[in-house]
Amino acid sequence: MNSAKVGRSGPCGYNARVGVDYNQPGPRWGSQPVITYKAGDIVDVQWCVDNNGDHGGTKNRNPLDTKANRSAGIFSYRICQDQALVNKFLDPSYLPTEAEKQAAEDCFTAGTLKCTDVNGQTCGYNADCTPDQPCWRNDWFTCKGFQDTKCRGVDNAPLNSCYTSIAGGYTVSSKIKIPNYLSNHTLLSFKWNSFQTPQVYLTCADITITGSGSGGPNPPPSSTKTSAAATATATGCATASTVALTFNEKATTVVGQTIKIVGSISQLGSWDTAKAPALSASQYTSSNPLWTTTLNLPAGTSFEYKFIKVESNGAVTYESGSNRQYTVAKSCAKTATVDASWK
Repeated sequence: MNSAKVGRSGPCGYNARVGVDYNQPGPRWGSQPVITYKAGDIVDVQWCVDNNGDHGGTKNRNPLDTKANRSAGIFSYRICQDQALVNKFLDPSYLPTEAEKQAAEDCFTAGTLKCTDVNGQTCGYNADCTPDQPCWRNDWFTCKGFQDTKCRGVDNAPLNSCYTSIAGGYTVSSKIKIPNYLSNHTLLSFKWNSFQTPQVYLTCADITITGSGSGGPNPPPSSTKTSAAATATATGCATASTVALTFNEKATTVVGQTIKIVGSISQLGSWDTAKAPALSASQYTSSNPLWTTTLNLPAGTSFEYKFIKVESNGAVTYESGSNRQYTVAKSCAKTATVDASWK
């Protein structure tokens, strides 16, 4: 499968689960561009690939092999330099037609930002493809193959280096070169192409491109669009040295019981339950038994942990199952959240 049909997804994506079309600004996005770049800038872009789902496939895979089912695709970043067309996707009062979505997708495809545009960046070929296949080309960023283990090799990122709403994820970082194009407000499009299955995933981030270039003087400001639900967000900020990590644990308790978190690092008591930090029940209700705490942890810290239930007399009950694992991502994000339930 070379490419899935874009259809109603357009260049910015369509969430079929909740019926939201991100090709039109909505209540949660549309105020202003999220970041400004200069033409020619080399930009680090970081995103999170969910360790879940079959979106690329491995041929002849064992359906019981869950690791094989967490497969890789090929992803790319694109900028469409047809401002009049892009403006249709910046107007909160207008929903682009499918024909306009396809025209924009064709424009974004033509404006793919090649891996090879960045000097010194490793741009390997996809080992699972042959030279006559579109997925072989190294001007698309690849996971070096479709199997899950190959996708991890992009940054050698450990599982849970980033968080998604479904499962732990792997951080993926790439460098792109901003094209020689000027716009007060345009879109950076992200595309995940499964290739082996008829699936494609798209989203957009709002950016401004300034500086000298061949695009002529800046066009007049257009309606703005900011994606609050973007899968990939262009980032141009410094890596945070510490991250405020919030643990949200749903655990039903009775009066006198406290939920704590104990783990392999000193901030979690080094497995000493007497030193384990307690979670707060300030937001606890019978319908939402939420315990929560926020800890400042150094970026890159990997650790194991468990939630424990402590009685008023000091007796401790560990949750069941194996130890949980987490790695604090090295990114520009200064906050992160882990949502869990007692097991």
